[in-house]
Amino acid sequence: MSNGYRTNHYVPVWYQKRFLPPDQKDKEFFYLNLKPDTVTDSRGRRHETNAVRRLGFKHCFAEKDLYTTRLGPHVSTDLEQQFFGKMDTEGRNAVEYFTTFTHPSVDGSAFNNMMLYVSTQKLRTPKGLGWLRTHAGTADHNALLQYMVQLQQIHCAIWTECIWLIADASTSATKFIVSDHPVTVYNRRCGPRSIWCRGYEDPDIRFHATHTIFPLSLEKLLILTNLSWVRNPYQSETAHRPNPNPWRSAMFNFLEIQTLRQLSEREVREINFIIKSRALRYIAAANKEWLYPENHVSKSEWHTFGDGYLLMPDPRGVVFSREIVIGYQDGRSTAFDPYGRRPWQAGFDREGKSMDEFDTLERFKGEFARLYGPYRRGRAFSVDSLDKERDSDDFHQYHLGLEKKKGKGRHRKK
Repeated sequence: MSNGYRTNHYVPVWYQKRFLPPDQKDKEFFYLNLKPDTVTDSRGRRHETNAVRRLGFKHCFAEKDLYTTRLGPHVSTDLEQQFFGKMDTEGRNAVEYFTTFTHPSVDGSAFNNMMLYVSTQKLRTPKGLGWLRTHAGTADHNALLQYMVQLQQIHCAIWTECIWLIADASTSATKFIVSDHPVTVYNRRCGPRSIWCRGYEDPDIRFHATHTIFPLSLEKLLILTNLSWVRNPYQSETAHRPNPNPWRSAMFNFLEIQTLRQLSEREVREINFIIKSRALRYIAAANKEWLYPENHVSKSEWHTFGDGYLLMPDPRGVVFSREIVIGYQDGRSTAFDPYGRRPWQAGFDREGKSMDEFDTLERFKGEFARLYGPYRRGRAFSVDSLDKERDSDDFHQYHLGLEKKKGKGRHRKK
């Protein structure tokens, strides 16, 4: 057994490399310890160690024997060699696919590998394993790792049914940082000091207003937003979305991925602040200044980042009718409603029949048009081309009128 497999990178080296400029000669991060160690000098005085160090990939986001299992005197590194070896290889290719994604590309294998990789990545970090340990009620390391493997798909169905947005920071001088828990969640109702963010906890991804963010590279970011929140951002942020059961099949539509969202420097700094706030102990960046987004934004602004809609996809690109019907060669057919319910399940297409979400979505399109103007902040693919970059004057004025008619403003809890 090679000792090389006993130093486990819970943020893979291949992923770390995506966050240094390709022309940077020294392949080192500015690596910030959010909870610096203390040492005692020869006079008995205690000092904090340097919080920021320059470190190469090999020394960042790694822990000895994090994935090593033991049975008496015997140790096994099979999890690192076989399970994560295959997953990281397939995950790396999937991350690259979505980093460079353009419509009308469709790659089912890349999607499946991406879902499995990101779902497992959320569990495999010290923070993720700490969360799993708490909720599984076990202190046995072998059992904990077994749970991680068994639950690796726990997030996949919910994220599959989200609206996907790939955002771009290429026009911002500030770029994305890396954290020790890179699959980060944000809910404007759940500030860093809230009960939902204590210890190893994160806001539930099934809460209406929870966004999942995953930096893909130095300049690209994947944002996953619950459809129920895009359709109605006037409801409780911490109530569960419809059909919150994670253990089921779900359908994904590549055409609904929104692209071409350009982030301002302030937006990148707000996102970095979220990433830093949800890290457990370490973050890293190519530029030392990027480690301190709090110099530009603060916790008190948490619920108002981007006027409350920092991570929201553009609702004008979201089609209300999203039921998927599948036909088979033998004449059989099946269907999924927008929240993954099947025709024989209670509540199937409930929202479509009541039309309440249709009304709130149309109202929200008007609010979005008022806040951000006629130019889209993310464009999906409709029929045979990308959504138009700019709304027509008639479309723009129509939705502005709807917002005014149905009631201006948001009902936002603080």
